[in-house]
Amino acid sequence: MAKTTLKSALKIKPNNRIAKNVIIFIGDGMGLSTINAARIYKGQKLGNTGEETILEYETFPNVALSKVYGSDSQVPESAQTATALLCGEKTNFNVVGLKDSVGASNCSAYIRLGQEAEVKSIIRHAIEQGKSTGVVTTTRVTHATPAATYAHSPHRDWESDADINATLHGECMDIAQQLINSNHDIQVVLGGGRRAFLPVTEPDPKSNLRGVNLRLDGRNLVQRWELLQQGKNKKYKYVWRKQDFDAVDPNDTDYLLGLFSPSHMQYELERDTSGDGEPSLTEMTDKAIKILSRNKKGFVLMVEGGRIDHAHHDTTAKKALVDAVQFEEAVKMAVTLTNKDDTLVVVTADHSHPFSLTGYTNRGNPILGLVDPESFELQPTLDDLPYTSLLYANGPGYTTPRQNLTEIRTDANNYMQQSAVPLDSETHSGEDVGIYAMGPMSHLFHGVHEQHYVAHVIQYAACIGEYANECDKDARMSISAAPTYSFSYVILTVCLLFSYS
Repeated sequence: MAKTTLKSALKIKPNNRIAKNVIIFIGDGMGLSTINAARIYKGQKLGNTGEETILEYETFPNVALSKVYGSDSQVPESAQTATALLCGEKTNFNVVGLKDSVGASNCSAYIRLGQEAEVKSIIRHAIEQGKSTGVVTTTRVTHATPAATYAHSPHRDWESDADINATLHGECMDIAQQLINSNHDIQVVLGGGRRAFLPVTEPDPKSNLRGVNLRLDGRNLVQRWELLQQGKNKKYKYVWRKQDFDAVDPNDTDYLLGLFSPSHMQYELERDTSGDGEPSLTEMTDKAIKILSRNKKGFVLMVEGGRIDHAHHDTTAKKALVDAVQFEEAVKMAVTLTNKDDTLVVVTADHSHPFSLTGYTNRGNPILGLVDPESFELQPTLDDLPYTSLLYANGPGYTTPRQNLTEIRTDANNYMQQSAVPLDSETHSGEDVGIYAMGPMSHLFHGVHEQHYVAHVIQYAACIGEYANECDKDARMSISAAPTYSFSYVILTVCLLFSYS
């Protein structure tokens, strides 16, 4: 294995072409410990010991680390990390799409500073260059990470008008309204969160229950979106369940809005796969790429595996790992549908979690199981009780005295791993996270970087945004225009030349 890897590494050459397409995958909360555990989990599900498993993005030629701290925080939250990743600037805790001159919940500061306080995302930069764009997530589409692709808000929680108290917060526009009113030119938006788009007086389309939706202003933002697309004379679809999503023809659809749940989409482990259920992250990624790739100028797509993070907050490791494996399947789908010569694919996380694999376990020990007896004897616990190899430093899994796990199914879907410090919800952690990259200019990821460096590389690689005219475009365009030939093509050409000689 090591020799094969070395031979492959010796063949790697920088790709200096202009990135026609960019796909950034963000595994929310998917730190290195999660990747390690997901790798083992996937391998063991395939009948192997697990540790030797290689995830799709682990084959990418360029790997780096990202420092995730924010302007005002050592350990960050997702709105500020997403702003760094997608807009290229660090900001304050709970702030999305704004500079750190605006504090959390400070609407008056934002109103006073106006556009001077805003930071544009790679999605907006791409649209300005004529590219198609998309946002795919398993969270609410108004949640912290997807919001950073289009919104500017002093607080990530201001997702609907019901979340903003005008007396306390001022006249800032809610995030859902920003998506529809100012960013309806994003061609594909898929995720959860339809409650922020529909009036509280209307029933939810799936449950037919009133009181599920949130909007107090009476606006139906879905209908507003449809009217805006009608005005463009474009082919569009709004869908809220899997059967309608599956029926969407990507070759006959210009704009697609999918809101598959009132709040977040379901964990992959619990996902309803029926026609009335929800598409997977992989299915949404597939559909998005097929729609966006029709643009000859290319596209920029953000894909978030958002519920990895939520499972960690609940200390339900199995749910986190199943979602992490599904996230990897979405990456694999993207690699299959695109060309590494003209598509930059970046896989990263916004932050990590205090989640670890412990206990001197033997090779192949079940990743969701107890530390094996041999390893336990090597270093017994002081209370003489067994423990799982996966543990959290804090969270709701704390009990006193510590629970005896001898007869407990620690691989059950809802099992909560034990934690050292009692909290209602487990926190984030501040260690560096991985960056895995493939495609044009991916070699610029090469060491330990500030998190906002990611957005700058993307802009430079695609010649958009701040680097639209500062990306050595002429020289790189000549490389992009040069034909590329496969080895088999070269051999065939040589054979033909000899046959005619």
